[in-house]
Amino acid sequence: MAEPSVPSPASSDTTIDITFTHHGTPHTLTLPSTSTLTDLSTLISSTLSIPISNQTFMINPKPGILKPPFANPPLISTLQSKKIVLLGPTVTELSALSSNSHPQSLSSSAPHLKPVQPSRHRDWKKVQEEATYTFHAILPLNYLPNPSRSHKFLERLRDDPGIKASMRKHKFSVGVLTEMNPAEHTTHESKTLGLNRNKGEVIELRLRTDAYDGYRDYKIIRDTLCHELAHNVHGPHDRNFWDLCKDIEKEVRAADWKSGGRAVSNEVFYDPEDRWGSGGHVDGGGWSGGEFVLGGSGSGTSSKGPAQMLNRREAMAKAAEERMRKQREAGSGGSA
Repeated sequence: MAEPSVPSPASSDTTIDITFTHHGTPHTLTLPSTSTLTDLSTLISSTLSIPISNQTFMINPKPGILKPPFANPPLISTLQSKKIVLLGPTVTELSALSSNSHPQSLSSSAPHLKPVQPSRHRDWKKVQEEATYTFHAILPLNYLPNPSRSHKFLERLRDDPGIKASMRKHKFSVGVLTEMNPAEHTTHESKTLGLNRNKGEVIELRLRTDAYDGYRDYKIIRDTLCHELAHNVHGPHDRNFWDLCKDIEKEVRAADWKSGGRAVSNEVFYDPEDRWGSGGHVDGGGWSGGEFVLGGSGSGTSSKGPAQMLNRREAMAKAAEERMRKQREAGSGGSA
C-alpha cells in the first residue's frame, strides 16, 4: 500500500501584496511571502523599468532609507504596514534627460547656433562630490502651514556654500533633511532644536517658532545643522565630538562667500567657544542623544551649557535689534 503524499507547506504557495509610491503614484506588486526587499527591487526593475542602481527606498517607520545592494534585506512581510516611497528615475526619464541635454538637439533645431561646449574651467570633480556629499532628499511637513516656505528654507541650508564645502571635506552624505514639528519636541523644561537619526539617515531641524507664525534665525539653525552633522561621526558628546563640531562651524563660516565669512553686524549672536568651560571640559547641559535641546537642564561640570548660551545669544540679538530700532527713530544712524 502506497504511503500518502505529504502536502507542501502552505507558505510555499502563498503570495503577498506590497504597495509603494513612486512619483506620487501608488503601485502594488505581488511576490511570494518569503520574498525580501532585494526580490522587490528586482521585480521593480523589470516591471517599472527603474534600474536597481537608481533605486532608493524610504520606509517609515524604520528601517528608514535603504539603497541596493542591501546588506540585510528585510522580508517583505515585515514591510506591509509601513509607508514605502521609491525614489529613482525610469529608463525613459533617463533617456529624455540625456537627449534634452545633448548638444545635437540644439544644433538641429537651430543650425545657426553653435553647440555649447563644456567649460574647461569648471571643476567637475567638485560638481561630482557635491552631488554625492549632500542631502539627497528634502521633506517639509506638508500638514503644517506654508510648507513651500519650509522647503525653500531647507533648500537654502542644502545649498549654503559653507555647508556644501564642509560636507565635501568630511564626505557627509545625508539621506533626508526635514523640518521638526515644534509641538512634538517641546516640553515645559526644554525645546529640541535638532535631531540626527542613525548617523545621517535623517536630520530634523526646528525651523518654525513655537506658534508656527514665523521662522527662527537662519544662522542659529545653520549652527544647529553643524552640530547634527558632527553626529554623523560621533554619537556621544565627548571631546572628539565637540572638536569636530567646532571645526565644522569654522569651515562653514569661512566658506560662506555670500557673507564674506563674517557676521552682518558687530553683534555676537552665537559663539561655539562658549560651550567650553575654563577647564576645557565637555559641556554638560542640553545636548543629549544626538539632539540639540534648548533649555534642557542637563548634568555636568560646566556652569553654562550650550542651551543656556544659545538662550543668551537670542536675547542679545533681540536687544541689538531693539537698540538699532531706537537709534533709527532717533536719527542717530550709529551702529549698535
